Amino acid sequence: MFLEIITPDEKVFEGEVMYATFPGADGVFQILNNHAPLVSILGKGDIKYRQEKEKEVHILAEGGVVEVKNNSVNVLLEKIYNE
Repeated sequence: MFLEIITPDEKVFEGEVMYATFPGADGVFQILNNHAPLVSILGKGDIKYRQEKEKEVHILAEGGVVEVKNNSVNVLLEKIYNE
C-alpha cells in the first residue's frame, strides 16, 4: 500500500509500505493492505511503518488526520518531534 506523511512544513515520507500503525484518539490502530476505507483523528504518539526489506521506522507525532482509501494512506500531521 502507498503511504504519504506530510506536515505543514514538509513531506516526511512517501512510498510503498507493508503496514502502518497510528496513535488514534481512542487507541493505537494498524493499517494493512486492502484495509477498509477510514478517516481518523490522530493523537500524540508513535507512528510506525515498514517498507519491505527495511527496518521499522518510528515518528513521534502530535495531532493530525489519517485517511485510508484504495490502498492509499494519507497522513496530515500537525507536528513531528523526530524522524
